[in-house]
Amino acid sequence: MRQVVFLIFAVTFIIGHTYAHVGDHASTETENFQFVAHHEVAESGLQTPATSGQGTLKFKVLYTRNHFPAEVVAAIDKAHGGFDVDRREGKGETYFALPAVGIIQISSDLKTTRLIETPAALKKANAHYVTVWTTTDGTPYLSFPANDVGKIFTTTMDGKLVHTLEAPGVMTDFKHQAVNTYFSEGGKFVPTGVTHVDGMLYVTTGYSDLDYILGAKLTSLDPLEADWYPLAFGGKGDEPGQFGTGHHITVPYGTKRLDASDRANAEIERYSADGTYLETLPLIKGSFPCSIDYEAGYAVVACLFGPNKDKGAPLYILEGNNLVSTVMLKEELGVETFQHLHGAVIRKIDGKLYIIAQSWNPGDIVILEQVM
Repeated sequence: MRQVVFLIFAVTFIIGHTYAHVGDHASTETENFQFVAHHEVAESGLQTPATSGQGTLKFKVLYTRNHFPAEVVAAIDKAHGGFDVDRREGKGETYFALPAVGIIQISSDLKTTRLIETPAALKKANAHYVTVWTTTDGTPYLSFPANDVGKIFTTTMDGKLVHTLEAPGVMTDFKHQAVNTYFSEGGKFVPTGVTHVDGMLYVTTGYSDLDYILGAKLTSLDPLEADWYPLAFGGKGDEPGQFGTGHHITVPYGTKRLDASDRANAEIERYSADGTYLETLPLIKGSFPCSIDYEAGYAVVACLFGPNKDKGAPLYILEGNNLVSTVMLKEELGVETFQHLHGAVIRKIDGKLYIIAQSWNPGDIVILEQVM
């Protein structure tokens, strides 16, 4: 019988700082969550750039959409996706995709952007997140869950399409009968996230009534091939390990742990690679976490709403399992399009932290820099 770890989320306000720690599954709802704007005035009387966050984890806007190519600027309003970073030694590039534009690479120093030639099928679809992963022979790939067409597209780092994972067929035999019944009755395959561990692809399906994580196993490396595997776990619900809406999924670099964002339940659900539920990291109720990303001992969580919807959605920064800073892009940094966040990644470059974030409805992109 597997051991289930239950966690609790507690919030303490100390001199305007917000912290959280992990304990039991239940979350403490915080109705009076407050944020403090940081608009400092220099001795010259000129206002310095607005900052947001607490302690040493304050951020300012470094680049807005105008930092990107005209093709990206023209399409960014309809963005509905997110990013991943190539964290292999000596790399550091960030990838995402936009409909009608294709795959986009941000340089490791964040200063330049490259548009990558993209296969037509992927370019027409909505890439709802992306994952950078590497096979056992060291070959890197990009995989894109296309929620609107029900496919997982996998390309080389230069955009060559090498595999398309289609929806499970009615004859696919998953180990949960609820999954088999769903597809046999014509249920749609709507992938919201994808990640990889040891020859397995893991796919979240939270934009459908299914809401299981499904597994597909690599069956060949040359050519790259994958087939659906019986592994399925999660399911819709509000119990530990279940989803209100299973959204983004990732593997913290250097681990084999699966971390899946559970929007409606305001949690991060954690599993081992065999689908065993490990623990829940609760976040503030009403935050609707869309994605989580890890680097340098920190994590950044992009939230769809936030406890106070009038202020726009927060970016939560975690150190370990502790909430150590909250960045408010709309309320405190003045980026009006960031009412809803959909994806974010965190980078450490030359000792300083940076966050690349994407909003939704309208879509937008911004790069934040830590204020040292």
